[in-house]
Formats: sequence, structure tokens, C-alpha cells
Amino acid sequence: MDVTQASFEEEVLRRSAQTPVLVDFWASWCQPCQMLMPILTRLAERYDGKFFLAKVNADGEQGLAARYGVRSLPTVMLFRDGKPVDQFLGAQSEGAVCAFLDAHLPRASDALRAQAASLRAQGDLQAAAALLRRATTEDPDNPRVAYDLIATMLDAGGLDEADELLRALPMALRQEEDFRALEANIRVRRRAHAAGGADVSELARQVKASPDDLEARSQLAAQLILAGQLEAAMDQYLEIMRRDRNYADQTGRKGLLELFQLLGDEDPRVSAYRRRMAALLY
Repeated sequence: MDVTQASFEEEVLRRSAQTPVLVDFWASWCQPCQMLMPILTRLAERYDGKFFLAKVNADGEQGLAARYGVRSLPTVMLFRDGKPVDQFLGAQSEGAVCAFLDAHLPRASDALRAQAASLRAQGDLQAAAALLRRATTEDPDNPRVAYDLIATMLDAGGLDEADELLRALPMALRQEEDFRALEANIRVRRRAHAAGGADVSELARQVKASPDDLEARSQLAAQLILAGQLEAAMDQYLEIMRRDRNYADQTGRKGLLELFQLLGDEDPRVSAYRRRMAALLY
């Protein structure tokens, strides 16, 4: 449907409370817009009501374009519950648009994901993994199922299986931030298991008695990671850097970088510890 300022409230904002609405801001002079529009139209038909396609002529509806910060064409926004939740700019391939939609539209496998999440929260990791494997079979193209299964295997200590599942995914998917964090999680856990050593309390006593024992500090950091105490682990890596920046092929710096990737740039701890690491380096 062509949507104007007068119909936007009803056809986009209110409608999006029930069905996701994809809004295509376009113009007749825009060649990429002309390339993208038939793709969006085909997908609206193929998805058969899973989303509603609204077209806004940015030349005729400059107020709407300004309201939503449209600065280049085409700009395509997905609305849910009256608000834009994601967008892409420029002409995209049909596969890329499908991937964009699939990340937001409800799928049959989402019900199994929800059941698995509940089981995982209760600690029943085997049952959660079984449901997710079923979801993988029924909906192999849902990347969120793959993410949930790998994360569940990590919780269960199945490093090899988690690694195998991750490596089987398309490279483009593995480059997404969530999956890069999973990859960092696997590397961090492998490093922690390889470090071996005593338990946290014994290693902490050893470090307190011999502050320059960097091997003990490295093992302590590894065990703290396995215990989920990531800030404490980062503190140990910083201390290793402070005492010997090049110890064991820069274990302190590399350990910090892996934890930064695991936590993600949005985590406030990452920026704080990056500053502390930079102060030691520079």
C-alpha cells in the first residue's frame, strides 16, 4: 500500500501492533529504489501476510521522511508495536532482505526456542538441547536456533560439539556480533581448560603469597572465567600485563581481548577495561 502522512498512523503505527510493517521510503528518480521495489513486492506475496509492505514516496512525504531521519534512498524500516526496530539502506539482494526479515518475523521454531529457554533456565540442559536439535531439523534456516543450541552446549560443557556446530555455519553468519561472541566464548573456555591448575581459592592463596608468580595468575584468570567471574579474570590479566607485558606471548593482553569480544562492545565493562589496558600499553 502507498502510505501518506494522513494514513501513516493507521496503516503503519497501529497495524504494526498486530503485524510487522515494512516501510519502504523511495522516490521515482532513485534507481536503487526501482531495483529494490519488485523484490519487496515479491517477498510480501511469498511471506503471505507475515508482514505488511508500506511504500512512502519521500518526495511527496518529506515530513515523514524527516520525522524518521531518512537521509538516503531507499531506506527500509521495520515497525513493530508502533516503533521502528531495524532498518537497512540501499538496494539489497533478495537473500539479504529475507535474512533481514527472518531476524524479526515470528517462525514456527520460535515456540520450541521458548520451551528450550525455559528448560535451560531450570538447568535441564539436555532436554533444552534436544528441543533445539528438533527445531534445527524442522527449521534449519533459523539462525537463532543455531545460536541457542551452541550456547546451550557451552553451558553443558560441550566445547567440541559447540565448536563443530559453529564451524558448520555460513561464514557470513559467523561474522555477526552474537556468533563472534560465541566463538570467543569457545576460545576462552578452551584456554581455561588447557591452563588446568588448582581451584580458585587455592590459586588465589598462591598468588597472594607470590604476587610475581604469573603462571599462577594466568591459571587463576582461567579458573575465574570458568566460574563466570569475568571482571576478576580481567583484573588478573591486567596485573599480568602490569608486571610483565610480554609474559607467555602476551597472555595478559590476549586474554583481555578475548574477554572483550566475549562481552561485546556494548558492555560497559569493556570500555572501562580497555582504558585500563591502554594505560598500561601507552
